[in-house]
Amino acid sequence: MPPPGAGARDFTAGRSPAIRGETAGEGRPIVLCHGLTATRRTVVHGSRRLERDGHTVIAYDARGHGESDPAPPGQGYGYPPLVDDLEAIVAAEIGEGRLFLAGHSMGAHTALAYALRHPERAAGLVAISPAYDGLIEEGSLAYWDGLAAALEADGIGGFVAYIDRHQEIDPRWRDSVLRFTRERMLRHRDLGAIADALREVPRSRPFGTLAELESLDLPVLVVASRDAADPGHPYAVAESYAECLPRARLLSEAEGHSPLAWQGGRLSRAIGQLVAEVE
Repeated sequence: MPPPGAGARDFTAGRSPAIRGETAGEGRPIVLCHGLTATRRTVVHGSRRLERDGHTVIAYDARGHGESDPAPPGQGYGYPPLVDDLEAIVAAEIGEGRLFLAGHSMGAHTALAYALRHPERAAGLVAISPAYDGLIEEGSLAYWDGLAAALEADGIGGFVAYIDRHQEIDPRWRDSVLRFTRERMLRHRDLGAIADALREVPRSRPFGTLAELESLDLPVLVVASRDAADPGHPYAVAESYAECLPRARLLSEAEGHSPLAWQGGRLSRAIGQLVAEVE
């Protein structure tokens, strides 16, 4: 997200850690939650369409990410404290009333966990590229541990090189993925906190099994990415979310096209359409 524009303001919510973000626009509130190793600037990739269309957009950096403080000793980066932080932001920036949530990957899981904890508050939700399938596999944890070790040993260059070696990225998308990855990593104030989050978030469960999502009686848009461009967020997992959520529909880009999750303008339009349908 670019620097705050007209009518936008920075905020700090919570005290330990301090969570920093930005609120812009006026209207029905929409909270944006980013993914692991990303920042608030990467959910809708700089698009201001939602603000222009009459919504209040609250975007924030998760603990340890971007400009937010790292987790204090003993708290960590699991989903329960991530949802606690989201609660603090909602209390500070929205107060009472219902809201919409849109999250990518870790942010999608956090938003769904918030909705499960507070079903009366969520009016609708957009789950972009979910990855948690109810299982925590040792092979997957080894990947995240290796990524954290590469970041600690060789910085951002080592982090990007590790992804290049271990993710099966289609050659058509490789250069774009590695460029985006490097750019988002440069926005973090504390790379040590990112390494800690890389080890802890994949070991944490936002909820138990996907069957728990069946209790969420709210409109949900599930945005899926094709595996060729984004193998880390399997299309089949997004399909499973859409099947479990009783009022969900699945949306994706056409085969061979850039993932919808990477297209800020189109993604913002889809989020806005969900809000309009609900209202």
